[in-house]
Amino acid sequence: MADTMNRTDAATALLRTLVGAVARAGRGIRWYITTLMGDSAYATYVAHQRRQHPDEEPLTERQFWRQRMDDQDRNPGARCC
Repeated sequence: MADTMNRTDAATALLRTLVGAVARAGRGIRWYITTLMGDSAYATYVAHQRRQHPDEEPLTERQFWRQRMDDQDRNPGARCC
């Protein structure tokens, strides 16, 4: 009976470890994709503004994205389109 309990505990621990690893991998993939697509750009900008320029009001999100798109249109760099 104790042997069965030990195997069940080991299987449960293994399953929890596996689920934890899959969850971490999923969070990492989500972070990578959102960073690659620029989804966190505004939050990064606001954090920078608050840290480096606390006396200045940051742009609104709409102003930020308009400025970013205008900058990309003026300087296309390595964009494909």
